[in-house]
Amino acid sequence: MLDHSSRPSSPSHMPMDALSEVLQDFRMSGVNYGRCELRHPWSVDFPQQPLLRFHFVGHGPCWIHTEAQGWQELRDGDLVLLPQGIAHRLASAPDVEVDSLEGCQVIKFGGNVCEVVRQGTGATSTLFCGSMALGSCALNPLITLMPPVIKGCDVAGNDPVVGPLLAAMTVEAAQPQMGSATILSRMADLLTARLIRCWVNCNGASTTGWLAAIRDPHIGRALAAMHRNPGHNWTLGSLAGVAGQSRSIFAERFSAVLGEGAARYLARLRMQLARELLGQNGLSVAEVATRLGYDSEASFARAFKRITNVSPGVVRRTIPGRIDMNFGF
Repeated sequence: MLDHSSRPSSPSHMPMDALSEVLQDFRMSGVNYGRCELRHPWSVDFPQQPLLRFHFVGHGPCWIHTEAQGWQELRDGDLVLLPQGIAHRLASAPDVEVDSLEGCQVIKFGGNVCEVVRQGTGATSTLFCGSMALGSCALNPLITLMPPVIKGCDVAGNDPVVGPLLAAMTVEAAQPQMGSATILSRMADLLTARLIRCWVNCNGASTTGWLAAIRDPHIGRALAAMHRNPGHNWTLGSLAGVAGQSRSIFAERFSAVLGEGAARYLARLRMQLARELLGQNGLSVAEVATRLGYDSEASFARAFKRITNVSPGVVRRTIPGRIDMNFGF
């Protein structure tokens, strides 16, 4: 049914709560964090990038613009999460059009934390911004399902910790001391994780789709297993065994909930990972094929082109999109 791996290792036992299995792998590697003091008038464009972004407003004025929602005012203590890293603009007012980033002074504190200052005579906006990568490929389908923009205040009532965290970040951003930027980055990691969990808990009632599948006591275990070890020699029988069901019942239920069979789902998952490995990590086609469980480079290349309509060599030669390492801007 599925492409075979040359590695005979068996999957580890999966827990009953597959959603917890996926969420416990929620790890973020901070690309950059920046504490910003920008004097009006200022405006900064944020291009599309394959990383989660967030912006926390310690003190305004601050507005955010997205193509879908237009201009929205952000108030003191607001946090905006952009799970898919969509293009957007921040500004001290909607009518400020000139990008102000080149006029900023950037002070690096070491590691991935810095401070950004723009001098002037207008009102000062204090922000804390960052970009981060998720540490688990199992979360990719979840992030895809999330809305492009999430405001922390919209979900704060569903988690008693979110409100106090936002308040603590407000205090830390307003009264910077030694280590403030690093402390803010740790708070941002925790806050982002809790916001994503809040969204999951508030949107899990559907009977079909990925969220419904990962919550299913049987299908969810198989999904978590595939995401945790996509290169394993999975067959319909081995997946059904992980799910604790017969082959026929598992196959029928998997297709009913996810709208496609397990073989197709696994193949798409592997190709999604292959694109990342080829385009960003610089691995050879043969290395990616081995890592994802294919017996030969040729069989992997055929599967890749069948699903993506391009060859793996083309993806590997394509220069990945530039990610600006300047505090996520």
